[in-house]
Amino acid sequence: MWVPYETERKHPHDFTVRYRFYSVEEGGRKHLPYQGYRSDFAFVEDLSITPISLRVIHPEFEDENREIILEDSQSVPVSGTARMWILFAASRRERDVKTIKLGMKGYFMEGPKRVAKAEVIEINGLFSNPMNE
Repeated sequence: MWVPYETERKHPHDFTVRYRFYSVEEGGRKHLPYQGYRSDFAFVEDLSITPISLRVIHPEFEDENREIILEDSQSVPVSGTARMWILFAASRRERDVKTIKLGMKGYFMEGPKRVAKAEVIEINGLFSNPMNE
């Protein structure tokens, strides 16, 4: 059973994305991940600077009712919404609050490989979450 990040971290997620995992034919994963998947994240703008400029931002997947998926032993949907968690307060303070905007497009990344596309659809706790470690 998945324990929601908000329970552990004591603050809300930073932003929400609508995502779609790429198929194998598109260069994506062979199997969909489970809740607890820890990809990195990159925005389109990040990758225009350098081919691999990753942010340590992890997804927490929601079901069709926008509730956190608590079952962690089955694959997440191929597309849907995910709550995004910036792992390091220093990154949030120094980079993310200055650059993340509604409508930005990005990718779930596994090293240099883009495995899902995403778009920021909500800004949540980004500006009020901890800015210091």
